[in-house]
Amino acid sequence: MGWLVVASLVLGAIIGVGAGLLTLLLYGVEHVMLGYVEGPSIPGPFAVPWIRRAVSVTAGLFIAAVIWYLLRTKTTKVPSVKKAVAGERMPWWQTVVHVVLQIFIVGSGASIGREVAPRELGAMLAQRFCDVFHLERADRRMVVAVAAGAGLGGVYDAPLAGMFFAAEILLGSISIETIAFGLGMSATAAYVASLIKGHHAFYDITAMQPGETSSLMLFALVCGALCGAAGALFRRGSSWAESHKPAGKQSLGLLWQMPLAGVLTGVVATAVPQVMGNGRAAAQLGFSTFVGAPGVASSSGAVQSVVAAAASPWTLLANGDDAVGGWLRGLGFGGAAGSGASGGASVVAPGAASVHVVSSIDLHHLGLMLAILAVTFVVKAIVTLLTIRSGASGGVLQPGIALGATLGAMLGLMWTLAFPADSITACALIGAAALLSASQQAPLMAMCLVMELTEAPITFFVPVGLAVAASAFVSSWLLGRTARKPVAAADDVPAAV
Repeated sequence: MGWLVVASLVLGAIIGVGAGLLTLLLYGVEHVMLGYVEGPSIPGPFAVPWIRRAVSVTAGLFIAAVIWYLLRTKTTKVPSVKKAVAGERMPWWQTVVHVVLQIFIVGSGASIGREVAPRELGAMLAQRFCDVFHLERADRRMVVAVAAGAGLGGVYDAPLAGMFFAAEILLGSISIETIAFGLGMSATAAYVASLIKGHHAFYDITAMQPGETSSLMLFALVCGALCGAAGALFRRGSSWAESHKPAGKQSLGLLWQMPLAGVLTGVVATAVPQVMGNGRAAAQLGFSTFVGAPGVASSSGAVQSVVAAAASPWTLLANGDDAVGGWLRGLGFGGAAGSGASGGASVVAPGAASVHVVSSIDLHHLGLMLAILAVTFVVKAIVTLLTIRSGASGGVLQPGIALGATLGAMLGLMWTLAFPADSITACALIGAAALLSASQQAPLMAMCLVMELTEAPITFFVPVGLAVAASAFVSSWLLGRTARKPVAAADDVPAAV
């Protein structure tokens, strides 16, 4: 009991410091490479000139490719977190370099998650902690798994998700000891990290209806089933990409495949800037999809504030100086987060330029919004898988949330035509949790992570839980039918057997 308490407080605090510093490192890399720092008011590099986007991600992946090649061929290899939990040793300085490189490529614009880095750092620190206390093998396994989960909880201020990640994915079992130990360490890490990096909701979902409805529960079942199928496909794709990374005698392929992935990402980002990074910008596009004028309640009772509308990716896309921005403005887009129909009014947001908003939607603009969301969904999935395939290390939790939010928003746009009492933001929230649940086969972790990142009202656990259950069932059934043998998997994607 003594070392459990010490580990929860001391190791949790150390991991929290690491998670906070990694977040600050991400902000620093974004500032140097792209000239902006992500946050609630700027979820992605929308205002960054297209040429700088392309150069940043290409240069970032080229630099990382050289260092990773040397790290993987000339020094001790860094094992995955799963292998570390099983007992494989994580070398200290190689792990630190490996972790920093993951943050560096995400900050420069690579389409991959950054959540593996704090988990690897937590696992490495936990192994050293176990050495000091001379813990037995069974205890070491639990401590390393819980510490890895605490890294996730610390970097995203999501202690419930960190605890369930350790229990569901790394340990594969839930016990009183695991839950208490995991939640204690993750909560400590989250608190300490917030003292360093600050605290704010990772995603803005203020344009959401005040409570659940019967029709939203029905949507949760439909969306959960569809996201279950999409999540299963993304899981298989991630496993394929991970198993085909340049390795062994083909390690030299890192030196050209990763820069090529950077070039392709940069080309796509010239028109679709929300594809860059770990998925925050793409997910926010889905969460911010709103039809109506800022400050005016929709049929669902949802209200999008003027400030939220000004920070919406829809507004940032339409207000851009590039060809895409001019094209969207010409079609009447802007301000109301993608609201798009004839007629509207000009609203001035505090600290923002005048933007055009509209109060209703026609089929033409509905089709255009669906097209933008669909393009975002497709290119985010493809570019993320190509980045993993090229040899980059990172996670797929945040990309999974981005895919789910955009898919949920697409379904929500059509759903709300028949059921106006539901908001598109609520549909995006349900989609994000459902697809993440399917791709990770970890429904409790997925549900808690999305709810904590969005700080959604607790009443929405009901429709989100229903969607997560449906997606987990559908994806498990599909993966069971298609599996023939275990597949090498990404660190966030356990092999489907």
